[in-house]
Amino acid sequence: MRTHYDLFIDGESVRGHGQAFTTYDPSTGEPLATIERATAADVDSAVCAADRARTAWASVKASDRGRILLRLADLVRQNADELARLETLDNGQALGQARGDVETAARYFEFYGGGADKLMGETIPLGPGYLSYTSHEPYGVVAFVLPWNAPLQQASRGLAPALATGNVAVVKPAEDTPMTTVELARLALEAGVPAGVLNVVTGFGDEAGAALVEHPLVRKIAFTGSVDTGSLIMRTASERVIPLTLELGGKSANIIFDDADIDAAVRSSWTAFTIKSGQVCSAGTRLLVQESVYDAVVERLAQRAASATLGPGIDDPDIGPLATTAQFDKVSDYLKLGVTEGARVVAGGGAPSDPSLQRGNFVEPTIFADVDNSMRIAQEEIFGPVLCAIRFDDEAEAVALANDTQYGLAAGVWTKDLSRAHRVAAHLDSGQVFVNEYFAGGVETPFGGFKSSGFGREKGFEALRYYTQLKTVTVKVGPS
Repeated sequence: MRTHYDLFIDGESVRGHGQAFTTYDPSTGEPLATIERATAADVDSAVCAADRARTAWASVKASDRGRILLRLADLVRQNADELARLETLDNGQALGQARGDVETAARYFEFYGGGADKLMGETIPLGPGYLSYTSHEPYGVVAFVLPWNAPLQQASRGLAPALATGNVAVVKPAEDTPMTTVELARLALEAGVPAGVLNVVTGFGDEAGAALVEHPLVRKIAFTGSVDTGSLIMRTASERVIPLTLELGGKSANIIFDDADIDAAVRSSWTAFTIKSGQVCSAGTRLLVQESVYDAVVERLAQRAASATLGPGIDDPDIGPLATTAQFDKVSDYLKLGVTEGARVVAGGGAPSDPSLQRGNFVEPTIFADVDNSMRIAQEEIFGPVLCAIRFDDEAEAVALANDTQYGLAAGVWTKDLSRAHRVAAHLDSGQVFVNEYFAGGVETPFGGFKSSGFGREKGFEALRYYTQLKTVTVKVGPS
């Protein structure tokens, strides 16, 4: 692997004007790589390079853009082992999960490569003497500000539809996990994406990120991250009157009714709050269980937690470290808060005692029972392998509890009664509802939030529309 990462601007690796910084392996705390630090001047260079490439890229036939993205999908797969290894070293997730993210990244470019020439306008029947039609046109320079929990997958999720529709991009990955985003840009150039169409500026949010979203040539922003940072970016976008897509936090309810397949529900509910060590915005971290099966479900999940393996992501354990030291400190504080609030710890509750894990950002999978939905641990996004188990009596109470949060990103429903499943899904304030399998779906299914979880949609054919602006042309063709 490389031990030094440059900026990637206009098809070339370049040094930043800031002081290079170091990233660290979250499993050991050891230095991992040195990263160039972009300043506002570097961001300006990247945005101007994208703007210069904008007209030519938008003029490429949609089918030809699609073929380039399909080649990029192939290259991602050809480099899957190295990309997965880099992702694991960078953010700590289990190697098997990183391999899954690499395949998902390839699928994004495959899906949108195939869809590039299939976003069509409409004709509008105004009557004799008029021809009226619509077309979808790219915005131009799109700014992507990425989180640290799934860098490659998140970058691909936004870049694939943006490039497919003729936009150009400047990406600011999280300073803690920039490596695979830079590697993706290199692969894109190899696949035939012209120089300047995809640029990467590594650095810090208050410097490179702020300069990027404030740049006058940026015409759309896509951000994934916290509500607080998303609110700041939204203010900037509103002042500049440009559109943005926000995918923010979540505190998703996973509802288990007493008629559910309990074996399947327990297996899936475990994954729902532990995948990527719980660092997933749509994680099912509030487990709502009907009273008659509550104790049995909680006991079985506690048993699963007791048998979980923790270790460096490269060893492919059940649970790797948290991605950053700051996140470790935040989760640790919430574990203490849960006890203070009166929740009962039935599994985990702190850092593991294994001496070999002491230098990493490891937290035991933790299950709080007898949680009241008003507790902070049930209302605030913890972003770690922490589950809050809450009792409910009937369907109405389950829906009320599920909706009693500022967030609305995802929800799960477990029941053999499909009428109930559809009824509950219709009443949940959530951008996506998974029935009888948490995280059901794929790159084909639209993804986005309600309420404070953001707005706009990624994934699915719907994302193509969010990376274009609609133009209407009306022609008087008959006699005046």
